[in-house]
Amino acid sequence: MGSVCTVPYTDCMSQSVSLQLANEPRSGCPINLFSELIGDRWSLVVIRDVMFADRSGFRELLAGCEEGIASNVLSARLDKLTASGLLSKHDDTRHKQRVHYRLTEASIQLVPPLVAVGVWASTWLPADPALAEPAQTLEAGGQSAMAAFMDDLRRRHLLAAGS
Repeated sequence: MGSVCTVPYTDCMSQSVSLQLANEPRSGCPINLFSELIGDRWSLVVIRDVMFADRSGFRELLAGCEEGIASNVLSARLDKLTASGLLSKHDDTRHKQRVHYRLTEASIQLVPPLVAVGVWASTWLPADPALAEPAQTLEAGGQSAMAAFMDDLRRRHLLAAGS
């Protein structure tokens, strides 16, 4: 990951966070920038599994992925998401060879658009109703449900990262 196009942001713990694109962006269009940051086949799937399935370890992510991600692809996506600032990597204090991946404030801010995409896809595509349920529940609960979910993610990912 290069240091090209670093975007500073202060998270809820007043920590400075920067998102980094690997290359100079093709344009300054927000949709293009988003696509360049996480528009590959697997990045959103990995974020989804950390966010909605509460998976944090490599083996958990590998075994639990509905789509069957290969271990080398998962490793590359975790490295990319960590380098870009969407995930943070933490050593497991109980096992020296294990690490845990946690969401950053930037990735927690993806909850509303991911919920919207999930609801859209379950409306227009042949989505599994059981897998569509989390997004539909959050949307049905409105802004307060979304805010509560995001606050819970902050407690589990941001505050845990500081301990």
